[in-house]
Amino acid sequence: MAKQLPTDPEIESLTRTQILIAMGVTAILLLVIAKLSLHFGSFSVMPVRPTLEASLLGVGIGLGITGASSVIYRLWPAYQRSADYYLELVLKPLLWPDFIWLGLLPGLSEELLFRGVMLPAVGLNWVGLIGSSFCFGILHLSGPQQWSYAVWATIVGLLLGYSALETGNLLVPIVAHITTNLISSCLWKLDIKKL
Repeated sequence: MAKQLPTDPEIESLTRTQILIAMGVTAILLLVIAKLSLHFGSFSVMPVRPTLEASLLGVGIGLGITGASSVIYRLWPAYQRSADYYLELVLKPLLWPDFIWLGLLPGLSEELLFRGVMLPAVGLNWVGLIGSSFCFGILHLSGPQQWSYAVWATIVGLLLGYSALETGNLLVPIVAHITTNLISSCLWKLDIKKL
């Protein structure tokens, strides 16, 4: 039995090209905002220290987020509808090689802006963590019916931000974000193939 996805008359199905362009433009826009914030602000970006330990920790956190998302997907019907709608809109037209971009572009640009720039700018404390995570969640709100997806994105933002605060290394949330996007996207796409 096929999943019934909510329809939104305001958003038409997108083509693969439109999605890839939107991902690229969004990544560039977020990077420009981050760069301008650094240029005009009196703070520095959180450092990226490439180590095997940070990479492995990031992969572990990404796997944990993916697993938690799968459990929440099964237990929270509003999140299931919201995630299905969003992922149907974004993932269905993409080809398997496109998932590399889906992992890398948001993983790099969103982490640079929200954990790399915004978190230090607001404060490397609970206020900065909550503020940057809330903004991250709002970025994932594409309409009022997507509120549960934005709530989950806020929680993920808290986890990613906390990992940055605890390690002092932006590489950890970057790798976690990329891992989460890649694995979640592939799992969702594989499920679509079974329908």
